[in-house]
Amino acid sequence: MELPVMPPVMPMLAKSVARIPPGMHYEAKWDGFRAIVFRDGDEVELGSRTGKPLTRYFPELVEALKGRVPERCVLDGEIVIAREGRLDFDALTERIHPAQSRVRMLAEKTPASFVAFDLLALADESLLDVALADRRALLVAALAGASAPVHVAPATTDIEVAEQWFEQYEGAGLDGVIAKPLTLAYRQDERAMFKIKHERTADVVVAGYRLHKSGPVVGSLLLGLYDDGGTLQHVGVSAAFPMKRRAELVEELEPLRMDDITEHPWAAWSDEAAHETARLPGAPSRWSAKKDLSWVPLRPERVAEVAYDHMENGVRFRHTARFRRWRPDRTAVSCTYGQLEEPVRYDLGEILPG
Repeated sequence: MELPVMPPVMPMLAKSVARIPPGMHYEAKWDGFRAIVFRDGDEVELGSRTGKPLTRYFPELVEALKGRVPERCVLDGEIVIAREGRLDFDALTERIHPAQSRVRMLAEKTPASFVAFDLLALADESLLDVALADRRALLVAALAGASAPVHVAPATTDIEVAEQWFEQYEGAGLDGVIAKPLTLAYRQDERAMFKIKHERTADVVVAGYRLHKSGPVVGSLLLGLYDDGGTLQHVGVSAAFPMKRRAELVEELEPLRMDDITEHPWAAWSDEAAHETARLPGAPSRWSAKKDLSWVPLRPERVAEVAYDHMENGVRFRHTARFRRWRPDRTAVSCTYGQLEEPVRYDLGEILPG
């Protein structure tokens, strides 16, 4: 492979802002794996956000890209999987598997798509120093003949359209909106773009905590919600605390600490089979195999308000929740899934036809 922009490329990143800024280029924020595509004739490589190769995990995409993108190019975009009209991040994570036989099986069962939103090189020319507006025009022209599973991300310079996308597209599993200055060159590994994500709040039960890697202070709070059957389900964690606050939390939560975990709703957390029927902390996976997943159980009595941006399959927080405040006025049993807002369903086919 010999291209004007060679791997590894560290993708340009975005910083969070509260509102959609005016006068920019706007795209939907995809909930998938960020990927840089390198194609030089029959050679195709997929690079991850950290520069590690993804090529072996998506053989169907490698073949699809050969017939749908220019012979020599470098593209920035997102690998996604669509199921029943919306993005499915769980299905995407399952594709990262060490067994080649399973990779092939999943390539047929849950084929991936690639959504291109930037062009970094074309033929023998690097476009890293070209303004975004011009890169976009070249991208649209270069992929004019592309078809599913390769797509060009919809884009607009109309802020009212971007605001409409922000409201509607969440129903298809998208994360929000990305805003990019029209004159922006491609700046690797810099937060030069802007992301606007949905934020909601929920009252959750604090049922345990993990220790911080630095010592005997709180690393993350383990959060739960009660389902319709009255079972406390693990829904995620809240972890961003100053070091002083981490130490204070240990003392604050000490009266709730349980010496005997057998009476805790998540007592079976270390039993792999138990994770088939309940959401428990410490679920074993290829992502966490080498991590210490032990935790300190607390009597599930204390309620906290947290902010979250997205629910994964309606059962857990997609990202780390942000602690807002304690809610002494709420009882733990009142913290149910029923309080969560459900985005209005939106068919992904309206965004990515074909």
